[in-house]
Amino acid sequence: MKQGLVLLALGIVLGICPQISQAGFITFVAPLTGVPTTVGGGPILVGSGTGFAQVDFDIVAHQMRVQVSFSGLSGNTTVAHIHGPTAAPGVGTAGVMTTTPSFPGFPSGAGVTSGTYDQLFDTSLSSTYRALFITANGGTPAGAEAALYSSLQAGTAYFNIHSSTFPGGEIRGFLNAVPEPASLTSLAIGAVGLLLARRRFVKRK
Repeated sequence: MKQGLVLLALGIVLGICPQISQAGFITFVAPLTGVPTTVGGGPILVGSGTGFAQVDFDIVAHQMRVQVSFSGLSGNTTVAHIHGPTAAPGVGTAGVMTTTPSFPGFPSGAGVTSGTYDQLFDTSLSSTYRALFITANGGTPAGAEAALYSSLQAGTAYFNIHSSTFPGGEIRGFLNAVPEPASLTSLAIGAVGLLLARRRFVKRK
């Protein structure tokens, strides 16, 4: 009985601590697929590429890590951004929120139809955002940071990769939060502790 209660207490403590220490850290992910667009005022077409984007955002440490992989674009990569906020989660289009003309160092140019990207940004700096996005959110990087974070949490922000074939964006995906692995593990430990405590209690009845 005592061992089970100890495990239960340990699980509860471990379940709470990661949420406290990681209170400002959230991971957002999005599969990137072809999106309807127009080319030269012509008919609506769909991009052929695919990809995956992950954005780790820490509002306390003021850091944002952007990781992307993509392949199969029908044209050369030109620019990439995070757009938002859209009027509703998971749908629509919106302006660019992050730095322009593109994320620095994002693979682009002649013959680039696939690649990977991994960059850490300081979200307290104005250089992380589009100037117009800062102006629209209080005129400060802090206002832009809060607005970007809010859009990510609301599911109204999407990662967009533009190409020479699709200037408005060939592949994109709305970013959604995923559970923190450490928290899930801690909850599992707590559940095991509770189960052991219950089993021992039942045996002693």
